[in-house]
Amino acid sequence: MSVNVLYKTSAKATGGRDGTAATLDGALDVKLATPKELGGGGGAGNNPEQLFAAGYAACFIGAMKFVASQGGPKVPADATVTSTVGIGPRSEGGFGLDIDLAVSLPGVAKAEAEALVAKAHQVCPYSNATRGNVDVRLTVV
Repeated sequence: MSVNVLYKTSAKATGGRDGTAATLDGALDVKLATPKELGGGGGAGNNPEQLFAAGYAACFIGAMKFVASQGGPKVPADATVTSTVGIGPRSEGGFGLDIDLAVSLPGVAKAEAEALVAKAHQVCPYSNATRGNVDVRLTVV
């Protein structure tokens, strides 16, 4: 499958989970810290799972807006997506992710909201990247 790339960004990490990460354009620059649950100190700083959760949540709202522009119900301005990203050892070895997306679409009927979320899950690039690799559970709240 090919992708007609319309935008690219690059980020560089130094020091791994207890280092830093920044986009090459300087728009994002974060200190990283390993959570205590993963054997780290849990100090000030973010971790890759937090960054992934924030990106997936924002991207999923964008995917819902795209679906709405194609004839789906309007996405209200106060719509939210809460992305919960878990990490841990996989039974097959190595580590894996586990994701829950809780979608709030105030004023949109439950059936319409569920249909919108299902369609957004088919077009969202994060959903497409994780499909078949990561359990992603969708809930309309």
